Amino acid sequence: MHRRHKTTPSRVLVIISTVVVALVLLLASGVGASGDVAVATEDYIVRSGDTLWDIAAARTPEGHDVRDIVAAIRSVNRLEGAVIHPGQVLEVPSPG
Repeated sequence: MHRRHKTTPSRVLVIISTVVVALVLLLASGVGASGDVAVATEDYIVRSGDTLWDIAAARTPEGHDVRDIVAAIRSVNRLEGAVIHPGQVLEVPSPG
């Protein structure tokens, strides 16, 4: 014999609330990414000895966190890590 479980109104409310919170968080993360101010970029050809950190540090405005620029460079160039190679062309924020 197969029993059907009754879903209580409070359980339904918890499930709906969880789904709503998840959607709000998902939309908020998308808004933050698409709501950023446009930044002028330029192509940068990686030279021997360059690191992603050094490239980002040279382009980080006063009072900002270099880690944000590293993350932006990685995102724009679809880099999975911080490894870069001489001759590689990166799209980077213009200095200043």
